[in-house]
Amino acid sequence: MRDILTNKWFKFGLVLLIYLLWAYWVGSWWLLILVPVIFDVYITQKVHWAFWKKKGVEKQTKTVEWIDALIFAVIAATLIRMFFFEAYTIPTSSMEKSMLVGDYLFVSKVAYGPKLPNTPLAVPFTHHTLPFTLNTKAYSEAIQWPYKRIAGTGKIKRNDIIVFNFPAGDTVVVGFENPDYYSQLRARARNYREERPNLSEKEAERLARKRMWETLDIISRPVDKRENYIKRGVGMPGDILEMKDGQLYVNGSLADNPENLQFDYYVKTNGTPINKVKLQDIGMALEDIGMISGSLYRLPLTLEMLEKLKKFPNVVEISRYTEYGANPDIFPFDSLQYKWNVDNFGPLYIPKKGERVELNMKTLPLYERIIGTYEENDLQVKDSVIYINGQPATEYVFQMDYFWMMGDNRHRSADSRYWGFVPEDHVVGKAYFIWLSLDKDRSFLDKIRWRRMFRFIH
Repeated sequence: MRDILTNKWFKFGLVLLIYLLWAYWVGSWWLLILVPVIFDVYITQKVHWAFWKKKGVEKQTKTVEWIDALIFAVIAATLIRMFFFEAYTIPTSSMEKSMLVGDYLFVSKVAYGPKLPNTPLAVPFTHHTLPFTLNTKAYSEAIQWPYKRIAGTGKIKRNDIIVFNFPAGDTVVVGFENPDYYSQLRARARNYREERPNLSEKEAERLARKRMWETLDIISRPVDKRENYIKRGVGMPGDILEMKDGQLYVNGSLADNPENLQFDYYVKTNGTPINKVKLQDIGMALEDIGMISGSLYRLPLTLEMLEKLKKFPNVVEISRYTEYGANPDIFPFDSLQYKWNVDNFGPLYIPKKGERVELNMKTLPLYERIIGTYEENDLQVKDSVIYINGQPATEYVFQMDYFWMMGDNRHRSADSRYWGFVPEDHVVGKAYFIWLSLDKDRSFLDKIRWRRMFRFIH
C-alpha cells in the first residue's frame, strides 16, 4: 500500500481526477490547459515549477520550507474562500436581534452555488481596498469575467439570511460611504430645488452630480468588489410585496415574521430616567438607547423585550413608532407617483427572469435601474417615449432574477426599501454558522456571548 501511495503515477492520477471534477463543477473546459502542467509536475518534471526551491536538493533550508508552506496556504485559503465559505462579521444593528453586532460567522458559498469572481486579479485575503489605506485598490480590472454561478447545494428560499454585494455600491464617495452616493445625490438635488424652486428635477440632479464630482473623491467598483451586506430575503422572483403599517404581505398573504423582529417604540416614563444597565439586561445595546427628552425615549424592541419593558416601574406608556406620508428617500424615489414610506409601500412586483413587465412613465421608476444598470441596456426617455437600445419599448423582459432584502430591525435597517432590488449576480452566499460573538458594550470575558458561539443559523 505504501508503494502505491508513493508511486508517481498514482499521485498524478489522483490529482488529475480531483482537478477534472473541479473543472467540471466550474463548467469551464479552458481549465484543461493546465493538465500538461500537472503531468509535468508529477511525471516528466522537465520544468522547475517550484522556482523558490533548489532543484535536486532533498533537504531544503528552513526559509524555503516556510515559503513553500506559505504559498500552499495562500492558494488553499483563496480557493476555500472563493468556492466554499468566507468569514464575515456583523457590523451594524440592521439584523438585530436575529443577528447581533459582533457576531462572527461563516457564509456558505456552496449553499446557492459560488459565483466566479468578476475581477480575478486581486490581492489575497482582501476585498476592495488594501489594509491601512483609504483608497488603494486591492484588485486589478485588467481582466473582467462575466457573471457565472456554478452549481450549489440548493436555491435561495424566502426568509434565508443572505450576504450580497451592495447594489448601490457601484459608485462610492471615498471617506463618506454612508449614506450611499445615490442618497447623497438625491439629498443635494432636493436642497437645490428648495433654494431655487424654478429648477426642474433633472436640472437639480445634474447640478448636484456636477458639484459632487468636482469636490469629492468618487470611484466606481465592479460587482464582486462592492461592500458585503447581510439581510433577510423576504421577496423572491415573481412575488408581489406590500407593507401595511409595518407588516409585510407576500402575494396577498400575511408574511411570517422572524422570531426576533424589532420595531421602534416611543417609551414614556414618569419623569425619571430608565436605568441603562436594566436596558442592557433585556438585550438592548447602549448605542440603541435614544433619549428624546428626560421622560421620552425611542427604543428598538422585540415583542419579548416589549413585555419586559412594560414591567419597569417608571414606564407609564409605550406606543409603536409609525411613519406617515411619502418619504422621498424610499424606493423608487418618486414621491409624487409612489407615496411610500418605511412602514407602508407597495404593492410591488419582484422581477423574475424571462417574465415581462409593462413599461410606461408610471412603471419606469420601478425598473429603470434594472434595465439601464444591472442589465446594461441603453435606456432613454424622449417626449414621454421610452427607448431601449434605440428602439421604442412598451414592455421589458427581465434577464435575471431579483430579490427583495430587509433587515429584522425594521426601523433601523438600510435595506431594499432604500435602494431597491438585489440582482442574482450580487448574491454572495448564505449565512451559515456563528463561531464567535463579542459584545462591544462589555469588557474582558463578559464580552463573549457564550450562548451564541458555534450555532448554526436557521
